[in-house]
Amino acid sequence: MLRAIVFDLDDTLVDQAGAARAAVVGWAAEHGISGDVEARWDVVSEQHYQRYQRREISFQEQRRARTREFLGADVSDAEADALFASYLTRYEAQWVAFHDAAPTLSRVREAGLRTVVLTNGDDAHQRLKLDLTGLAAEVDLLVSTSTLPASKPDRRAYLLTCERAGIAPVEALMVGNSLAHDALGPIEAGLDAVLLDRHDAHPDAPVPRIGSLHDLSW
Repeated sequence: MLRAIVFDLDDTLVDQAGAARAAVVGWAAEHGISGDVEARWDVVSEQHYQRYQRREISFQEQRRARTREFLGADVSDAEADALFASYLTRYEAQWVAFHDAAPTLSRVREAGLRTVVLTNGDDAHQRLKLDLTGLAAEVDLLVSTSTLPASKPDRRAYLLTCERAGIAPVEALMVGNSLAHDALGPIEAGLDAVLLDRHDAHPDAPVPRIGSLHDLSW
């Protein structure tokens, strides 16, 4: 019997990619950097964020690494932190929940199911994101992988999330935008999963797929 729906956060409930791209444009201009800064920032960010997810560097260290590489700046840790702060202010100001996020969370709770968020991120940062986007009140449990021994798609991330929620894996449905992290990974761990494919990027995905959270059913 289904007891909880486990949602990814970034680019599932909150438009993280849109916020990052909007923020980097002004930040890059501030430092005289032009060209396709959005695409470049995506590449730099993904590279170092994955290092953080593999526990190779800390959350703060990945921010410094992104700053140094993107700006081409050979700076101290304190200087890198100050430079990144200018981007971070812009980034957090751009956080917005997708229009289908809050209604879906509310619909899940009205059905008597728990709303759980499992996110590959720093716990304090992700809690702030839920607060600033107005979603915190609709979430029963947030599990950030910074509080776990492994990140998605490691099966421990899903199993420990279910344990914290007080449910068995077979009683959970995972919903998110990443095929590897939010569909294939949880299915391997014993959860059901639905891929949120807002831009039809995975037409041949071997899992149930929806284009909007409004289409989520259980």
